[in-house]
Amino acid sequence: MKKPRTVTKRELNQQTAQVLAGVQVGRSVVVTERGVPRWRIEAVDASSADPVARLLADGRIIPASENPPPWPKREKARYSPAEVDALYAESRGDR
Repeated sequence: MKKPRTVTKRELNQQTAQVLAGVQVGRSVVVTERGVPRWRIEAVDASSADPVARLLADGRIIPASENPPPWPKREKARYSPAEVDALYAESRGDR
C-alpha cells in the first residue's frame, strides 16, 4: 500500500481538485492542521458505500424477519371527564 500523501489544511483548501484526483486513483491523503495530522481522506470502495450492507457484513445487525410477530393488542383506556380533569390537574402541579 502506498504511503499516504500529507497536505496542510490550507493546501487542501487551495488545491482541492488536485488532492481529490490523487484520492480517486487510490492514494489516501492525511490533512494536517498546524503540523498535527487531523483527517484522512480515502476513496470509498463501492462495497463499503452502503452502510447497511457494511453492518450486515460485519455481523453488527441482522436482517428483519419476513414474517414479524404481530404487535400485542392494547386495551383502550376509558376515563371519565372527572378522572381526566384530575389527571390533568395532577400533571400541572403548582403552576
